[in-house]
Amino acid sequence: MSDPSDLARRHLLIGSAGAAASLVLPAVADAATKTPSKPAHPAHGAPTMSNYFTTPDGTQLYFKDWGAGQPIVFSHGWPLSSDSWESQMLFLASKGYRVIAHDRRGHGRSSQPWNGNEMNTYADDLAGLLNHLDVKNAVLVGFSTGGGEVARYIGRHGTKRVAKAVLVSSVPPLMLKTAANPGGLPIEVFDGIRAGSIADRSQLYLDIAGGPFFGFNRPGAKRSQGMVDSFWMQGMQGGHKNTYDCIKAFSETDFTEDLKKFDVPTLVIHGDDDQVVPIDAAGRSSAKLVKGAKLIVYAGGPHGITDTHKERLNEDLLAFIKA
Repeated sequence: MSDPSDLARRHLLIGSAGAAASLVLPAVADAATKTPSKPAHPAHGAPTMSNYFTTPDGTQLYFKDWGAGQPIVFSHGWPLSSDSWESQMLFLASKGYRVIAHDRRGHGRSSQPWNGNEMNTYADDLAGLLNHLDVKNAVLVGFSTGGGEVARYIGRHGTKRVAKAVLVSSVPPLMLKTAANPGGLPIEVFDGIRAGSIADRSQLYLDIAGGPFFGFNRPGAKRSQGMVDSFWMQGMQGGHKNTYDCIKAFSETDFTEDLKKFDVPTLVIHGDDDQVVPIDAAGRSSAKLVKGAKLIVYAGGPHGITDTHKERLNEDLLAFIKA
């Protein structure tokens, strides 16, 4: 049998809790009626640095939306994320521009769908994001695979929201060597990347970053372990299936007809020591296909010039945007 004193204490506690609830709950209910619900996506300019957007097939895309002014929209390379643009985004936002970058489906913090890991869907995802944010008069900037995404976006959706375009170390018009594209890379190169991804994806990313991506395999190169680690971290955030499929997307997609549809001022920037996306088959060829395009060649520049040449790249982007 329970001790009468214990029962008394329990009744006292229950009574006290009930009294407290009777005081607190009406206040909470009253506050709820007076406080408007928050929107699913904070309005532009709200104190937040990231949001999510859901595509028609249910894929959630992470994006950053910083600053205010003319929008500059960035598309990243493989197997990276929007973090790879942080130097350019911080610089341009500080100069009075609105900067937007998303993690491609299956990359970074976006969800990892089994399907849709190809250029048409990538471009449609970008279109959906621009529509969602109602972006107008934008400068689209694509690096490597992201340059293909920008090209396919313009090819499929036109330039009604676009003022200018920039292709940095970008894969268009076609990376794969074919009879019509003898300057491309043989299929064995991309088969090797796929094999490396299956065998040891983590080591593959370390090898790429520690070697040709930043040019750290060149004699006298000063290796940055920070750059290597950042590349590896971003790559390992992505889904295995997604990053594997993306190898085919960036290497075998032909963007020739997309480039011919460019009708806005376009800047092409490429390093002439790019061991990942050779300048002759990519940057120089793209500049010839886009009517009126301006080509800037970084002498000795590797593939990853967004990091190795970030100060120069920032200034070149700013000058082009302001022109």
